[in-house]
Amino acid sequence: MRLTNYNILKSSDMKSRNRILIFLVTAILMVVIFINGCKKENDGPEIPYGSLTDQEGNTYKTIEIGSQTWMAENLKTTEYNDNSSIPNVTGSSAWINLKTPGYCWYDNDETTNKTEYGALYNWYAVNTGKLCPSGWHVPADAEYKTLEMYLGLTQVQANDTLWRGTDPGAQMKNTAGWKTGENGTNTSGFSALPGGYRYHRDGTFYNITDLSYWWCSDEVSSAAGYYRRLDGGNSGIYRAGTLKAAGKYVRCLKD
Repeated sequence: MRLTNYNILKSSDMKSRNRILIFLVTAILMVVIFINGCKKENDGPEIPYGSLTDQEGNTYKTIEIGSQTWMAENLKTTEYNDNSSIPNVTGSSAWINLKTPGYCWYDNDETTNKTEYGALYNWYAVNTGKLCPSGWHVPADAEYKTLEMYLGLTQVQANDTLWRGTDPGAQMKNTAGWKTGENGTNTSGFSALPGGYRYHRDGTFYNITDLSYWWCSDEVSSAAGYYRRLDGGNSGIYRAGTLKAAGKYVRCLKD
């Protein structure tokens, strides 16, 4: 009789241990799932980037957005696609008086700013038609509109100027790299960063970490070219024109 009671107690203990083990394994799995879910949310959307190498050997991420394939980083080449050099213009006076192509790095600091932000170009460099790798080009104003309408703008909104839309800018801004509270969702994969610009009136560099500009390939007038702008504090996208001596970034679009 004593042996029987012992076996019953032993069996009960084993069942209890099994229940505890199952509980612990389930709890651990739930924690792992929770951590992975939080990590995915914090890292932003998983984006199927491609890759592109330019004429100088720089490598860029690329992304399909609707029917278009864009660079997901700013151009950083110092050579045209025929391997000739683009003039590097550092002096403020020389920059604002240029009527020919030129490029620079923000604050003339290649070491700090090349990798993250790319190069700033004037519109004359854009107009050569040789900035982007073979098979790619600087997008026209109409091609930016195609992107914007894919991100939710109507045709009427896309044709308008200044700030347009409620969240295309948020969809284009990277999930990190902007000031606290100003990062985007980057659901488009465009991965925009706030690289600032070079002012056409005095050659000074402004607003890194606050905003960024990108040239279009076409003119507003004989003195000005179209551009797009994103700000940390705005979820829309800005369309306007400015003088061709301005220093702005470039995204290439696949032909």
